[in-house]
Amino acid sequence: MLDMQKRLTRPFFALMALPATAMGFALSVQISALSWILLTKFGLEIYQLGLVWAAGPIAGILGQPIVGILSDKLWFWGGRRRPFILIGGVLTAMALLALPNIGILSEITGIGGIVGIALIVVLTLDLSINVSFNPTRAVIADLTPEGDERTRGYTWMQTISGSFGVLAYFIGGSLGNEFLIYFGAVLVFVFAIIPPLLMTEPREIPQPETAEKDAHGGDLGRLIRATLPLWAVFAYDIYVLVLRVLGVEREGFTAEWIALAATAALVAYVLRPLPKAEQVMGENLGEFQKIMAAHAFSWVGVQTMFIYMVAFLQFRMPGIEDGTLGQVTSYAFLVLSFVSAVLPALVFTPLAMRMRRTRLHAACLGIMAVGYAAGYAFGYSPVAIYIVMAVLGVGWAAIVSLPFAIMSLRVSKTRMGLYMGIFNLSVVLPQLVASLGVGEIVYRVEDKGVVFLIGAVSLAVSAGLWLTVRPLPEGADTAPEAGESAAGGH
Repeated sequence: MLDMQKRLTRPFFALMALPATAMGFALSVQISALSWILLTKFGLEIYQLGLVWAAGPIAGILGQPIVGILSDKLWFWGGRRRPFILIGGVLTAMALLALPNIGILSEITGIGGIVGIALIVVLTLDLSINVSFNPTRAVIADLTPEGDERTRGYTWMQTISGSFGVLAYFIGGSLGNEFLIYFGAVLVFVFAIIPPLLMTEPREIPQPETAEKDAHGGDLGRLIRATLPLWAVFAYDIYVLVLRVLGVEREGFTAEWIALAATAALVAYVLRPLPKAEQVMGENLGEFQKIMAAHAFSWVGVQTMFIYMVAFLQFRMPGIEDGTLGQVTSYAFLVLSFVSAVLPALVFTPLAMRMRRTRLHAACLGIMAVGYAAGYAFGYSPVAIYIVMAVLGVGWAAIVSLPFAIMSLRVSKTRMGLYMGIFNLSVVLPQLVASLGVGEIVYRVEDKGVVFLIGAVSLAVSAGLWLTVRPLPEGADTAPEAGESAAGGH
């Protein structure tokens, strides 16, 4: 074990963050380049764009819970998380190289239609990312004690990852998206291969007691119960996806209204007052369900912006050239990433020492909701968009850092991989909603400003739901002051 790991020094926190940074950089490349390539180079329609983006959430639904369970139980190549990080890193780098060559791959493979080959490439990329993403986050929980070190680990993760996200969008805006893709493939390979070999994982993790397994019905029972507030979302995703694959045209938004009403009922059930929080061997599934619901609404708004930002800019800035459109998009996400890189370690960590993390997170999401509303009202020029994206960066910084610290303190550490995989469903199921359902809305509605309206409403609801998450015993939702026992604070 390296000395910096024993002492939990800053260089070690930075080292732990690099594998997650690799996967985050790959996603930044995808966000910056995928919609631009498909709309401007291959002429896809907006609703087809949503279908391609749906490949990622589908990969997450299948990949992350399975990888989470396996990485909790298996040990090979000198680690529990290491093998999946290494395998996913290599596959992700290879899939990135395929992105700018979708047209060539279509000719070589003989697969008709750009949409078909794009679906295959994006699904491969996202499956590869999902093999690694869960372990890159779980390993931070494995190697840090509960308390301020845990929070510091995840805020450092976002600071390092966010900084490279800034670099990604800067490269995309200045040197072009194709250069960004090739650069990203090299960076992902290096950051996903070298750091895991330098970190020493604990060989033994205590196995849960039988009573704990029986109380929650095993891993499958945990997955089913923990995702209760998202059952209607899951059913809606399957329904719309099947119709889309079969080519069945829909009129109106009856399915959306039914899904929304059912989700509201399930969330209300989760929020019902209980005489005593469900607490079994460190697992609080009742509070975990609230976190799942709150985080899901955040991602409906965020993913809608990621996918349809290009369509929004085309509508608000008619006549903009394709090259300029790509630059504005890249610089807009650069501003978002810059803010999200600066805030976690420099601002959120000190604030988390003095206030509940859930309240801090809710406040950041409230600011993001205001930013979305401002984008709808004033987003008619590149400068206005950049200012709006700076405001949105406050919420984005929180979304990609604080929920992991909050969630990890309410589940058993022996099943951290499983719960990271389950928690990811609160990301990928809403992403499918944005890819499929919201795509239909954006396509049919003339005013593409609806992209920012959906974001404002979703983030406002999310902020309210986060405020319902109850604090942990002994005021553990604030990190212990410097010098205090980290374990005792949580």
